[in-house]
Amino acid sequence: MKLKSEVSLLRAKAASAAERAQRSFFLLLACMSILSASGGSIYAQEVPTITVSKGDKINLTVSPLGGSDGGAATKTLQSDLTLSGYFILGGRASYTTRGSASAGNLQGQVVDHSGGTVLSKSYSGGTRENAHRFADDIVETLTGNKGFATSKIAFIATRSGKKEVYAADYDGSNVRQLTHDGVISVHPSISPDGRRIAYTGYQSGYPDVYVIDLASGARNRIVNFPGTNSGAAFSPDGGRIALSVSKDGNPELYIVSASGGGARRLTHTRGVESGPTWSRSGDEIIYSFDDGRGPQLYRISSGGGNGQPIATGHGYCTEPNWSPDEKKIAFNVRGGGGFEIAIVDLSGGSARVVSAGENPVWGADSRHIVFAEGSDLYLLDTVSSRKNKILDGLGKITEPSWSR
Repeated sequence: MKLKSEVSLLRAKAASAAERAQRSFFLLLACMSILSASGGSIYAQEVPTITVSKGDKINLTVSPLGGSDGGAATKTLQSDLTLSGYFILGGRASYTTRGSASAGNLQGQVVDHSGGTVLSKSYSGGTRENAHRFADDIVETLTGNKGFATSKIAFIATRSGKKEVYAADYDGSNVRQLTHDGVISVHPSISPDGRRIAYTGYQSGYPDVYVIDLASGARNRIVNFPGTNSGAAFSPDGGRIALSVSKDGNPELYIVSASGGGARRLTHTRGVESGPTWSRSGDEIIYSFDDGRGPQLYRISSGGGNGQPIATGHGYCTEPNWSPDEKKIAFNVRGGGGFEIAIVDLSGGSARVVSAGENPVWGADSRHIVFAEGSDLYLLDTVSSRKNKILDGLGKITEPSWSR
């Protein structure tokens, strides 16, 4: 009986093993069938899954790009990747970039440490623009975050002796003076796609809102209500503009189309509303409201309604700017004998001061801000606290705006 029981047990184990092997075989057949249907192969190289935590940096080797424009493109690429804050260039690299650049074309690749291709793409255009686009694709491929190397900034500078509107690449290159009016120009706002700039100008003797098309240079006056028209801010889709208008007596928030029509009033208070900034969805606006007790941050639906206060822990809050991920607001506070830049997390908690300066604006990655300090513009990595001067020598530079 004992022998019979042991034999039965062995048979049961063998049957179980056979059943498991059969299940594994059918699973393998199913996987091969799926790969065959999708045009793949069981021997095809898998795209690696890359997870980057806050504060992590990726070791990356930037091999010099070949071709007649390779030197210039490599220099731009290295600068972009360094300023992104996500990479350590050199060392024991997890990834390597390589390629060539010449005659208005750039072929770029990123390979992992085993030689597998992670990114391969061609670009056509100017040398710097191609390198910027390659850098943004590297950032997005390796981190999952949006890059900002192709972005543009607008700002006010006094190099001519008057406040005029300027534009440049995000790193301060390719500076262009856009207005030559010899009168005051303030509050520039660059559209999310970087193609238009709205600002307040005094060409008529009154503060009206104008929009400049950067490609053609054409300029149109879109808002000229009696009183002050200022603080224009493009909606995320570029189709609307929020601004502060005083035609009703005190400055109130309005929304107009990007061409200037269809004005709609949002707020109805006895205080002063200014500095509107849009949510990524375009459904809400955060702004500064001063009822005589000091400006505070408020939040309102872009469809109208009552503004709701945002707790910051500061008694003076102006020039808010909403991060593209909708999680944070950067804004001005008073402290230390001048203006400082604070960031508040909308999920709760007190605001933290990150630098002296004013007029902070978020980049596309919701990690970096550009702001004015003294007479210059700076780029700040809010994760690492690394601060880089990106523009000087243009007189006093103020009021930056950053495309996304």
